[in-house]
Amino acid sequence: MTSQASAADPAPGRSPELVPDPDVEAARLSAVRRYDILDTPPDGAFDRIAALAGRLFDAPVATVTIVDSDRIWFKAAHGLEGVAEIGRDPGLCGSAVLRDDALVIPDTLLDPVAADNPLVAGEMGVRFYAAAPITTPDGHRLGTVNILDTRPRSITQDDIATLSDLAAIVMDEMELRLSALRALRDEQERRAAESRHAETERARAEAERAAREQAEKDKAAIAAFASTLQRTLLPPALPVVPGLELACHYRTASVHDVGGDFYDVFPVDEGRWAFFLGDVCGKGPDAATVTALARHTLRAAAQIDPDPVTVLSTLNTVLLSDVAAGSRFCTALVGLLTPQENGGFAVTVASGGHPSAYHVRPAESDSVWVKAVRPKGGMLVGAFPEAHFAQSTFPLAPGESLFLYTDGLTEARTAKGAMLGEDGLTGFLHQRTGPLTATALVDDTVALLDALPEGVGDDVALLTLSVPDSASAPEAGVATTAHTTATPEHFGQE
Repeated sequence: MTSQASAADPAPGRSPELVPDPDVEAARLSAVRRYDILDTPPDGAFDRIAALAGRLFDAPVATVTIVDSDRIWFKAAHGLEGVAEIGRDPGLCGSAVLRDDALVIPDTLLDPVAADNPLVAGEMGVRFYAAAPITTPDGHRLGTVNILDTRPRSITQDDIATLSDLAAIVMDEMELRLSALRALRDEQERRAAESRHAETERARAEAERAAREQAEKDKAAIAAFASTLQRTLLPPALPVVPGLELACHYRTASVHDVGGDFYDVFPVDEGRWAFFLGDVCGKGPDAATVTALARHTLRAAAQIDPDPVTVLSTLNTVLLSDVAAGSRFCTALVGLLTPQENGGFAVTVASGGHPSAYHVRPAESDSVWVKAVRPKGGMLVGAFPEAHFAQSTFPLAPGESLFLYTDGLTEARTAKGAMLGEDGLTGFLHQRTGPLTATALVDDTVALLDALPEGVGDDVALLTLSVPDSASAPEAGVATTAHTTATPEHFGQE
């Protein structure tokens, strides 16, 4: 979309200020009204995001704000008591919401525009300010996620990316809230229509027919919404990692319920890459909320300190402090990949109560060498305040693979009615005769699932990493992503 602001001529002693484009500002305010968020009661989800921002950046004040035509309204404020709104001009948030990127002011007293802000010049004495815009899918900036400090400081590009991720989580929450409001209004309108047509038999019959048609539409809409929401909880595609082949697969057991399985692979620092795979207990919108929180927390925590045990400990703290998560917990494997000079990777894997991963490589015979990666002592994540997490480190050499999965795979029923189990999965991997590439392992496991007479009763997520051998090692990595968001009889890939 077009820029939201232009630079006005500065007054003597002041830096240029951004002036909103009238047409763009009118469209932005219309978007603010569309989300019906202004002057709403406190919401735990937004309060937790503000609190999380404060903890992640060690900032005394963190806020989630919506920018109105003449005021800055605080949807959530961590460390700022008794303030519900402030004037828009001169405004820190008012300036940040006009920018295409994050705004960082290391020292507010050195910025002529920021120096006049009441939070800077007043009793609070803010000296550092950073904000990331909360941007709608169609490009309108509703407000900002902010961190403030009473001392000058600086932050890194990774910190700015983390702040932008928090703003994206706020936007996700607002989209879910808007969807719920629309569904409620649609349901109220439908019931009103049924009531008006209930006076005569003919009207009742028409209402019943309309209700049946609406039910079918609702069923299709719920399935489409669940599929769309599920995709937002998974990476759209795996990244390309030099010297590594990646493959994944996701299959939901029902078109109507959003699953709780999740995974991701992403860069951290100095050529290292982090990965995780996990499973939130339960299904549906509540599980989806916890899944989104877990996935965003794991990514943000790994950017700050990629040590897998530290990352799991951070997620454990966040889940226990999140009121919406309630008693929900998850299992997870978190790993760190460090390239080695002689080829391959050093892999550190930490377990949070998750089933074993499998380290596989060719054996001297026609069979496959299979070793379970099961760090001892890894507890469930989000279940106990003093949870202990364990990790192990091992080399992943050329020609070897690491296979990760969720328990929907081992709980699938065989033709004899028994669960596949870890023994069955180990036997399947041990007896394979095909290549041990990530793609081949995932394809063969999908074929195994398709051959089961009852399909799967729970969601299944697969993530496999392999190091090509010297004869076939590519210059860059290979990534294969397959998402199945329907029951097996409606199997589909993207």
